[in-house]
Amino acid sequence: MSNLLLLIPIALFLGLLGLGAFLWALKSGQFDDMEGAANRILFDDDDDDKTPPHKNLDQTTQDKS
Repeated sequence: MSNLLLLIPIALFLGLLGLGAFLWALKSGQFDDMEGAANRILFDDDDDDKTPPHKNLDQTTQDKS
C-alpha cells in the first residue's frame, strides 16, 4: 500500500510531463508538415549541378595554389 502512495504521484507527474512536452511540440510547429519530409526523400535536388564531384574538388585545389 505504501508503494502506491509513491508510485501514483510519480506516474501522474510523468504523465503531465509528457502532456506538457506534447503541447509544447504542437505549439512550436513540430507537426505542421507531416508529408513534406516523407515526400522530400523521393525527389533529387542535385539536378542543377551537372559537374561531377571530383571536378569541383580539382578546381578548388587549383584555386588555392
